[in-house]
Amino acid sequence: MTTATTSQVRPGAAQRSRPARFVSVYRFELVKLLAQWRTRIVLVACWVLPGVFVAAVTQASSLPTDTVFGRWMLATGWAGALVVLSFCCTWALPLLTALVAGDVFATEDRLGTWRYLLIAVRSPHRIFVAKALSSITVIAVMVAGLAASSIAGGLVAVGNRPLVGLDGLSLQPGHAARLVLLAWACASVATLAFAAIGLLGSVALGRSPMGLLMPALLALLLQLVQLLPLPVAVRLALPSETFLAWRGLFTSPAQTGPLVVGLIVSLVWTVAATALAYLLFIRRDFTDLAYDGAGRRALLTGALPLVMVTALTVAVVATTTSATGSGIEQAKLEHSLATSYAHLYRLQARELHRPDVTEAQLRTAASCDKGGSLVEDSGPGNDWRCVVTWHIPGAVVVGSATYQLDVAADGRYVADGDGPKEVNGYFPVRTATGDSPNPLWQVDGLVDLLSSSPKG
Repeated sequence: MTTATTSQVRPGAAQRSRPARFVSVYRFELVKLLAQWRTRIVLVACWVLPGVFVAAVTQASSLPTDTVFGRWMLATGWAGALVVLSFCCTWALPLLTALVAGDVFATEDRLGTWRYLLIAVRSPHRIFVAKALSSITVIAVMVAGLAASSIAGGLVAVGNRPLVGLDGLSLQPGHAARLVLLAWACASVATLAFAAIGLLGSVALGRSPMGLLMPALLALLLQLVQLLPLPVAVRLALPSETFLAWRGLFTSPAQTGPLVVGLIVSLVWTVAATALAYLLFIRRDFTDLAYDGAGRRALLTGALPLVMVTALTVAVVATTTSATGSGIEQAKLEHSLATSYAHLYRLQARELHRPDVTEAQLRTAASCDKGGSLVEDSGPGNDWRCVVTWHIPGAVVVGSATYQLDVAADGRYVADGDGPKEVNGYFPVRTATGDSPNPLWQVDGLVDLLSSSPKG
């Protein structure tokens, strides 16, 4: 009788000791995240504020011309989504990862609920995976809201019209829509890297608020670093490069080199930071109620491997690409400006109802100089001066226009028209959407940092 009873009880005891179903744990963690008032507020803001912002800017008297695609917000609804994306890549996306992933583990330390959670789930592995996936799910919904709201706001306020790319070429609405969605998708990959950093900080630093701030602080640090004239290999090895490289989609041909490298680096950082967070989480002592982070072990296990990943990426990019130095060279800048000018010249001709000409007929060329004869013609700076020349069919005289260029370290430049005023001065032109500034007045462009210098 005793033997029979024992044989009946043991299977039940073994069944009760099994870990909880992963789907149940994931659902529980997702509900906990969505139950927080700050998560709900941020979710609503992501789905509402971008559309309101885009609609409000289109009704304002001035446009955010210092932001990429900002000067085209009155011309097409797709420009507003890219302005919002540019702002989100600078501030919003890293902050979202900090608010969600940066606190998903630390909140259990502050509340002292680890022992109850472990008793209920019986599997640290499932707890980690569930928390990580629930965080990514919430962040994905937030990013989707930012994209959908900004696109809807732009299309409702302005309309589904062609978008002028960063080489001056007009992109038809269908093509522009695909590129905008792809740009948001690429930025989401970089967001995963910062979410992984948030997970690592939340695990390693326990209840310390520094874990919550790690993604935001890293983003701020990388922004400051990116302002420096770094070598191309170092710039592309940063996990935030994809937040800038999506702009290469809006040139023809697309500047996919920096974007592909940036996506690979983001994925490597995502895997590395998540793996490090998992190792720290599995090895921690949950019986220590006074646990307050991993201390020096967090530095050795968390920070140093990421530094090594960065160094390895720099070496790989340096040996597998042909670009050297800052990647901003005279020949590449001249080629980019001449191409943009030719496309925008045709746009101006259509808006002024002049006879159309082709780029081949214009034979546009540019000659650029940086800071005079005593300064090397390479690298970023606001002291670039370029003269663009073109040929008008049937005319003997060659046209010319002067531009002052401000070239950023990431390859983006703004060319400000410096005469003659009849060509690139500020004057309104009549378009299908009303009066707008002369398209040749200020030119937005992008230098491909990884391309070789074009041969003249």
